Amino acid sequence: MFDIYTIIFLALAVFIFLRLRSVLGQRTGRERPPYDPFSTRDGVRGSANANDKVVTLPPRGDAAPAPRPIDTTEAPVVASVSPDRLKGIAAPGSPVALGLEAIATADSSFDPQHFLAGARAAYEMIVTAFAEGDRRSLRNLLSKEVFDGFEAAIKDRESRGETAETRFVSIDTAEISSAELRGRIAQVTLRFVSQLISVTRDRSGAVVDGSDEKVTEVTDVWTFARDVSSRDPNWKLVATEAGH
Repeated sequence: MFDIYTIIFLALAVFIFLRLRSVLGQRTGRERPPYDPFSTRDGVRGSANANDKVVTLPPRGDAAPAPRPIDTTEAPVVASVSPDRLKGIAAPGSPVALGLEAIATADSSFDPQHFLAGARAAYEMIVTAFAEGDRRSLRNLLSKEVFDGFEAAIKDRESRGETAETRFVSIDTAEISSAELRGRIAQVTLRFVSQLISVTRDRSGAVVDGSDEKVTEVTDVWTFARDVSSRDPNWKLVATEAGH
């Protein structure tokens, strides 16, 4: 017979699972240990004006292991994404479309439209969580290497007694710029253009960077990845770089 604490923990576990699944899709399959297939990239977010420091995301840590090369002896990819599911995302036959089709072939639950909607939500959640220093939310959405870089930047900010505030005015663009399947690792890169209000304050509350009134356009290029053979349904942010 379950006691009250067991019931509470079970309910909490179900809540966390449903929340994460809603962010970037779902998947069932054989579980394998995930790994980060990307080498180091600069992670500084850019803006329309190089002098406008909006929300500076930290660079990634040490380079990660290179991905396993795709086995060219495998059967050719058969398109499993209907044109309707790619409408407004990628032109038929384009490199992006072929990459999405390869991912969908390996993961029958993958839906480009649903992924794009989830990526937009994750983008806003990550930027907001970074500004707030919300490590718990970041840990669930970032690869270990990216999380370590973000946490180091948060600690540095906290050591100076500074606080950051970020508000989204809009996300004007969220488009997939590349997609591919590297072995069992699916990776999708997106370009985001957003309008943000961001400000950093010191211990006394004085503004040291940004503005609490000015809206600034920011362009980010982010890469999400997941092992399509893993039971973990969630995609994680594995690379960030400034966009133009």
